[in-house]
Amino acid sequence: MELDLENPLASADDDEQQRRRASVSALFAAELDHSIASTIDIAVRRDAVSLIVQAQFTCNDADPFLTYLAVNYVDRFLSKRQIPREKPRIVRLLSVSCLSLASKMTETHFPLAHFQGEEGSPFDSRTIFRMEMLILGALDWRMRSITPFSFLRFFVTFFSPTHPSLLRALRSRASLTILRAQDEIKMMEFKPSVIAAAALLSAANVLFPSQFPAFRSAISSCEFINRVRSKSKGIKISPRLFPFYSFPFVC
Repeated sequence: MELDLENPLASADDDEQQRRRASVSALFAAELDHSIASTIDIAVRRDAVSLIVQAQFTCNDADPFLTYLAVNYVDRFLSKRQIPREKPRIVRLLSVSCLSLASKMTETHFPLAHFQGEEGSPFDSRTIFRMEMLILGALDWRMRSITPFSFLRFFVTFFSPTHPSLLRALRSRASLTILRAQDEIKMMEFKPSVIAAAALLSAANVLFPSQFPAFRSAISSCEFINRVRSKSKGIKISPRLFPFYSFPFVC
């Protein structure tokens, strides 16, 4: 079944109501298994992410959620394994293989051959397959990543009013914030649920300032957020988690 970043635990056999009821608690319980260590090699990560971003710009119609998932795989892999800085070809192989895996998981075509032709000699399919297997093993075959997008649907239910166009605007801006914040190393310090809540609060603070206080209060009183707080001393769910972004209004 195609991976949906907003509903990664969905089963093809579940109806929509069953998915929503079962997924919320399961998502919060599973996010720790998909955590990213903040101690990864920053230089290697920077080079790997740069290659993936380059691939996104090389293919103008590349799905941003595909490249987001590929970077997520890179981060999770580097949390478990080390790659020598002096071996840039291995870093490039990691980027290509993560893009390949993300393409398979999202069932989205991505022209790897075209991307590989941009720099250095291309990797053959056997080499990419071996690297994919190494990545799969390092990630314990947990490829349906729990990301901030997985929690947007839940947290947006705390927003009032519930007019569809307003909710779409809120989710759209929050999604842009999450996509663009992935480059920030600081984001690795926070769980996906915290990033999702903060991104929505940041969006509401700009788009719907009069509704923001009630929205912040509702999210702050959420039982799942309180559990996160109890396990992480001093954590604050705040739009100031994203102080460096200023986006145009997008529906």
